[in-house]
Amino acid sequence: MILTINGGSSSIKFSLYEINESLKQVLSGAIENIGTAKSQLNFTTTDDQQKNSLQIETKNHEQAANYLLDWLEKEQYFTSISAIGHRIVHGMQHTEPELVTDELLKELKKISAFDPEHLPEEIKLIEVFKKRFPAIKQIACFDTSFHTSMPVVAKLLSIPRRYFEKGIQRYGFHGLSYSYLMQELKRLTDEETAKSKIILAHLGSGASLAAVKDGESIDTSMGFTPTSGLPMSTRTGDLDPGVAWYLMQHENLNPKEFNHLINQESGLLGISETSGDMRELMNIEDNDNRASEAIDIFCYQTKKWIGAFSAALEGLDILVFSGGIGEYSPEVRCKICDGLEFLGIELDEISNMNNRTIISTDKSKVTVYVIHTNEELMIAKLVNNLLN
Repeated sequence: MILTINGGSSSIKFSLYEINESLKQVLSGAIENIGTAKSQLNFTTTDDQQKNSLQIETKNHEQAANYLLDWLEKEQYFTSISAIGHRIVHGMQHTEPELVTDELLKELKKISAFDPEHLPEEIKLIEVFKKRFPAIKQIACFDTSFHTSMPVVAKLLSIPRRYFEKGIQRYGFHGLSYSYLMQELKRLTDEETAKSKIILAHLGSGASLAAVKDGESIDTSMGFTPTSGLPMSTRTGDLDPGVAWYLMQHENLNPKEFNHLINQESGLLGISETSGDMRELMNIEDNDNRASEAIDIFCYQTKKWIGAFSAALEGLDILVFSGGIGEYSPEVRCKICDGLEFLGIELDEISNMNNRTIISTDKSKVTVYVIHTNEELMIAKLVNNLLN
């Protein structure tokens, strides 16, 4: 069995895969709202497909991880686990999954300031598992690895070059999702089609786009941290650096407060002042102008990135929507694609409303797909490949 762990800033997603001729998921779930009174363990087994929920108390990720391990042991899921695969958001120049060693942990701790929202908690999870089950192999799967193929022109930031040499550059994220989407695209089409000019749009509470040519990432909307690029559920997306200076000078925000502002209080939540959840905003947009503006800004910025990446790719053959919003919100997809007919994008209204795999018309020069992503399965595949 392979256990996959996807640690977020306030959650731990987990899945268990049986290794036979293929990887079969036998359990999936998450501990959500870590550190609040609403913490709960939600899980679904493949056998009954019924969602179960347990109210629990978790002050932090360490306590949540220990609770998860206790529960897995009690349910006897842990008896046959041969490896644990972790999604590591920031991996700098690491291009392949790696066995977790003391050296790798030291390296990750050194760069934890690059992503204070994710890395420190992901490191804690690894350490908890290592302490409880030192004999089980742990594999780090890096979200940045998909984008290491980007050319220097897409990586460099226009600040003094000495900072580039210290690792301050554009990295890109959602790499595990993009790797899975590319595998699915090959399955749905063929090897040659998957090497065409492609834009992948992972639109969820965290959102980004990637430009892919000849099967490799050439650019992406997120940069040095997952806060950049598109406005997201609670993250700003790209922000004039002068805003940081102004808020620190005139609103007396310290670095920690500013980091909380741009990651937890901004994006759809900040604009609407109601919610960071796209579904909730769409339910109230007819009666709430701020909710409507939040949706419009999200769609407008996504449309701009599609236009920019079409230029970078020197054309466009395939557009893929994925992530919670990309997979389940035909209204958002329609708003994004409206006006992009000049690129050859033409949606089929019925296919789009029914969330079909191909939502473009037969006449559309660009084939538009809706593909359900699966980061956990991608982690399991990478771990299984490494073990073999």
